[in-house]
Amino acid sequence: MNASLYIAKRYLRSKSSNNAINFITILAIIGVILGAASLFVVLSGFAGLKDFTIQFSTIVDPDLKVEASTGKSFILSEEDINELNAIEEIALFSKIIEERIFIVADDKTYPSAYIKGVDKNFEKVNPIDSIIDQGSWLSEKTNQIVVGSGISRNLSFGVLDYAKDINIYVPKPGKGAINSIEKAFNTVSAINVGVFSINEKLDDTYVYASIDLARHLLGYDSNEISSVEIKLKEGSDENVVREKLNNILGNRIVIKNRAQLNDALYKMLNTENLAVYLIFTLVLIIALFNVIGSIIMMILDKRKNLATLFNIGVTPKDIRKIFFYQGSLMSILGGLLGIGVGLLLTMNQIYGPETLKVFITPSLPYPVKIKFGNLLLVFLTISILGILASKIASSRITKKLIQST
Repeated sequence: MNASLYIAKRYLRSKSSNNAINFITILAIIGVILGAASLFVVLSGFAGLKDFTIQFSTIVDPDLKVEASTGKSFILSEEDINELNAIEEIALFSKIIEERIFIVADDKTYPSAYIKGVDKNFEKVNPIDSIIDQGSWLSEKTNQIVVGSGISRNLSFGVLDYAKDINIYVPKPGKGAINSIEKAFNTVSAINVGVFSINEKLDDTYVYASIDLARHLLGYDSNEISSVEIKLKEGSDENVVREKLNNILGNRIVIKNRAQLNDALYKMLNTENLAVYLIFTLVLIIALFNVIGSIIMMILDKRKNLATLFNIGVTPKDIRKIFFYQGSLMSILGGLLGIGVGLLLTMNQIYGPETLKVFITPSLPYPVKIKFGNLLLVFLTISILGILASKIASSRITKKLIQST
């Protein structure tokens, strides 16, 4: 057996004759345990909050979305549709027409909305029914619309509110001076049959309508669309589907997955996750100063023993290894205990009784998620920092220090 490692284990298990050193050692171990537990709990909490946020932000986002590479629309011919239907990995797809509009409801106007014209497959591609708070989904080939709760609130109309005269306007393309509203805008009258609620941004932005209404409003051709939203079959390879779509539609389209459609949100959440990790790693570094102090105090306390070891032929390098191993073991074992404590706290938040959970609101427990990546990250962080701290502390041992005893 490695003599340095054997002695390090003995030092780690045994008590010192100096109570102050025992207290500092216990304090160092507790600091490592609490630091590791805190880091794991915070990362798990942030992972749960990230999934919770993305769940509501991407609920109406498809697996893949095909958009025009230039301009606002592209032509999808019957031949293209047949080839899309022949792709085995695609479960369903929905044709979409999307454009900015402004809405007038009696004497109120709303200039910052977008109409999203959808076909009959849209309900099957996206779980739209789950986010409708009032009313129902629209019918095909009608002037029915479904609006976000923010738009409904700002324009003061509800579901089937026939007392409100709702008109949707889109500027007509063209040049020259505008002589009248009728010549400047395409317009349709609509009736609201549902109100959805997803998040503040989407609730204040989108108006769903049938694709026929949107096509008539925008003056699009029968085979002209803004995008295609695609639902993939379970276990399908996204890259394979991308390649097939590019072969069919060529360079007139760009393809985005759910993460790319919400790249700003993902970047923000990832940046926040990194910031939280760095902050709590700093807390761990501060806690590991106690480990350095504990090892140095142990070195001073064991100087007579070190002199004896030196006199029987143990080199200063091997003596340094004793305290390097002691500090490393202290950090790694403390880290494992801390991860265990963090796991218990996190599992309690998921599976424990309601009385022991932490709540965001009276009915919503704080979301957490246990990820193997976070377990590994915390263990590697505490191990690497603990090894560095042990290396720094054990480097204080010199031949001169040993012989001065």
